Amino acid sequence: MPKDKAFYKNSSLWGWTVLITLISISLFIPVLTNYDPDKQNLMLSLAPMSWEHLLGTDQYGRDILTRIAYATQLSFLLALFTTISALIPGVFLGILSAYKGGIIDKFFVLLGDMILALPGLLLVLLFISIAPGDFLFLYLGLSLSLWIEFFRVSRTKTKSILVEPYIEASKSLGFGFLYILKKLILPKLMPMILTISTFAMSTAIIAISTLSAIGVGLKPPTSELGSMIVELMPYYDEVPMLVILPSFVIFLFVLALQLISKRSI
Repeated sequence: MPKDKAFYKNSSLWGWTVLITLISISLFIPVLTNYDPDKQNLMLSLAPMSWEHLLGTDQYGRDILTRIAYATQLSFLLALFTTISALIPGVFLGILSAYKGGIIDKFFVLLGDMILALPGLLLVLLFISIAPGDFLFLYLGLSLSLWIEFFRVSRTKTKSILVEPYIEASKSLGFGFLYILKKLILPKLMPMILTISTFAMSTAIIAISTLSAIGVGLKPPTSELGSMIVELMPYYDEVPMLVILPSFVIFLFVLALQLISKRSI
């Protein structure tokens, strides 16, 4: 196996290992600790690490390990559903636009250009302003800002596939759009779709954390990595690990997804 392919394969394996480990730990910890992540106990404010609270507690006496576990689950699931919601219409419309051409192609290209005229974060902020802190509008805003990348890449790649001789032969033999889509176009697009999906999930995780950190995303007491960092920042000098841990989880998430994407480059 060539060295570059071996490197990408090993990188992908490490990425999957880190990602699966993070998710597994986040699912296992709430069962182990059995704490309510939002229940306050001011008598235990900023308690140090102990057998009862393995990572200590925050300023409200809430178990840090449990809150990080729930925040990890939330970030991953929201990023996953956001990416899927952007992927499906983006890829389908990109293929349809390239296949049909003409007025349909021009319309979707114009629509994409209009969306790109607004920075992605600003587009999300416009949705969040409707209902600050609402899961639904954060999810919709992120999906709308991410689908355009799937559309543009799928459209460009499909256009290059459609000029191949085997596509023309399939059309001449009477095979319809669905057959060509399923058998000839999607298999060619899948590696690229996987790569874009991992980047989209990374973008979503960072955006969710950033928006929550600046106070316009998910609101406390929801366990969210970005909001945890900001909430605990005033206590950094006293207990720096409380800020470092959620930051490290975000880093591991993004690192794992970037490593996974190497396999399909």
